[in-house]
Amino acid sequence: MRPNALGRTIAGLVAVAGLAAGSLATAGTSFAAPAEAPQASVGARSAAVLATQNFGLNTAEAKNVQEFLAQYWGYTDSIDGQLGTNSWKAFQRCLKQYWGYTGAIDGDPGTNTIKALQRLLKADYGYTGAIDGVAGSGTRAAFKRFAA
Repeated sequence: MRPNALGRTIAGLVAVAGLAAGSLATAGTSFAAPAEAPQASVGARSAAVLATQNFGLNTAEAKNVQEFLAQYWGYTDSIDGQLGTNSWKAFQRCLKQYWGYTGAIDGDPGTNTIKALQRLLKADYGYTGAIDGVAGSGTRAAFKRFAA
């Protein structure tokens, strides 16, 4: 009986070790998966934040711009005071037709969009700075005048 008892004890220890190893492997996978989910949502949130660019306009001023874009440039989203991708796509259509914008209608208010905006602001809204594609204080002040 002794050899049987020893055999059962060893077999039991091997089984427990196997279960423990399996549990650890499963626990490792279950902890790894959720770690990626928050990163994905942070990335999505960051993209959304970057997609809104008011260049110093408050909500009421940005709503004025959106109303102008809705009336003349095909903007169909909500008038919410947040100049996002669709607001900038509509603005790029305006800038392309009249102010020398040559980039894609992609809703990204990058350097070329700002240069065209500066040309508009220089012509009619008191912008006196360089056409450099940088939305500095002079560009922002003239953009506020445009939005008023």
